[in-house]
Amino acid sequence: MSDSEFGVDLDFGEDGLIPAVAQDADTGEVLMLAYANRDAVEKTVETGRAHYYSRSREELWEKGATSGHTQEIEEVRVDCDGDSLLYVVEQNVGACHTGHYSCFHRTIDGEEVGEQAFDPDAVYE
Repeated sequence: MSDSEFGVDLDFGEDGLIPAVAQDADTGEVLMLAYANRDAVEKTVETGRAHYYSRSREELWEKGATSGHTQEIEEVRVDCDGDSLLYVVEQNVGACHTGHYSCFHRTIDGEEVGEQAFDPDAVYE
């Protein structure tokens, strides 16, 4: 299926979702991995702000709609197979709901390696 509105063919898979990695435009740090459906990608391109699809809530969501910690899109890149996206973003405050700047803030051994960007209890009351 052609995705002429995007200029490239995107593979949304059998579940209608495509993985989207958010990366800090300035540092290159990987901030988070989420999923997007066609509507989320369209909204992202239209608004210049990152949108995703919540598999747990089964709904479209704009990053930062609740917290104010938005992701302004610098560029959306597509991998060679067209089955995953890279959102290059300017992250406002922090990306992770735990209060860390990046969702990838610990090693497999449990060592904390990422910085705390905000107090989640104060943001998500």
